[in-house]
Amino acid sequence: MSKQDYYKVLGLERNASPEEVKKAYRQMAIKYHPDKNPGDEQAEEMFKEAAEAYEVLRDVNKRQQYDRFGHDSMRGASGFGGAGVDFDPFDVFRSFMDGFGGFGDIFGGGSTRRSGPQRGNDLQIRLALTLGEVATGVEKTLKIRRQVQCDKCEGSGAKSDSDVKTCTVCHGSGQVRQATRSILGQFVNVTICTNCQGEGKVITKPCPSCYGQGRVKGEATVKVKIPAGVASGNYLTVRGEGDSGPKGGPSGDVIVFIEEKSDSRFERHGDDILYTLPMSLTQAVLGDEVAIPTLSGKAKLKIEAGTQSGKILRMRGRGIPHLNSHGKGDQLVKLVVWIPTKLPKKLKSIFEDLAEHKEIFPVINDE
Repeated sequence: MSKQDYYKVLGLERNASPEEVKKAYRQMAIKYHPDKNPGDEQAEEMFKEAAEAYEVLRDVNKRQQYDRFGHDSMRGASGFGGAGVDFDPFDVFRSFMDGFGGFGDIFGGGSTRRSGPQRGNDLQIRLALTLGEVATGVEKTLKIRRQVQCDKCEGSGAKSDSDVKTCTVCHGSGQVRQATRSILGQFVNVTICTNCQGEGKVITKPCPSCYGQGRVKGEATVKVKIPAGVASGNYLTVRGEGDSGPKGGPSGDVIVFIEEKSDSRFERHGDDILYTLPMSLTQAVLGDEVAIPTLSGKAKLKIEAGTQSGKILRMRGRGIPHLNSHGKGDQLVKLVVWIPTKLPKKLKSIFEDLAEHKEIFPVINDE
């Protein structure tokens, strides 16, 4: 569930040069490209991870943000974190290879997109969490509406098995090759077969329930384990829980974006939390020991005699756990002296007597 370090994905040191980033991505993309590893879901996943890592590390601004804040800075797309990491890994690869003069014959013909069943869409969900849930981590069960596999045709899209035929144009490959000659030599252009849309098969009689799509509207429940320490803008990717692909294609993902609810007691500052503690004038002058709320229950806090209003005390390790790391932030306690607006005559006279002791209670700007 958690994101792997982008540098580790590409096998790089953190001081890697732009040229080293390009070289590492090219090697991984070619090695794990789905056209070279048909049916290998693990290879396709590594191909996608490499593209995501490259999209961040190749961009100077994104890389600087990532180096400072890690995945927390990557907000708004497919992963855990994501500013601007919203992309199609195959578009990334095509754009990258165009810089080298095109695909050439890397996979025996230079396909510009995948053939075979189409992948389902990714779904985005926003999940609101309390500060308490953020502090401890939580598992949530989410109910989502999505495209699910048609039970009638078991996802094939055909009325029966005999109604699925091999495409007569591409002969089941999903691709059409065209060879052209020029003064520079022979070039082979590989395109998706338009007769079967790259699937290699055609349906002669569609399923009456899904009308040939192989999927219908439905609902599902998805369990998501949220680690402690997340923040608004972070996200989790639940693989394979999105829309089912048409005609038996692989399912997309569910991307869960985190939203943090406001808390009536604490303010969050990174992994530290701030609590404002009102105290009386006598507590400030004489000192006291009080019980205050924390994320894990009540805790005692000692107020030293002569504490000034506005002073901030630090309670080590009482804050938010560090995401993907050890340790916790702190709880900061801001002490604010509460001043009564009305006094009984007896108490007022006491304060008037105290005002005479200017060596203890000096009058500000007294001339």
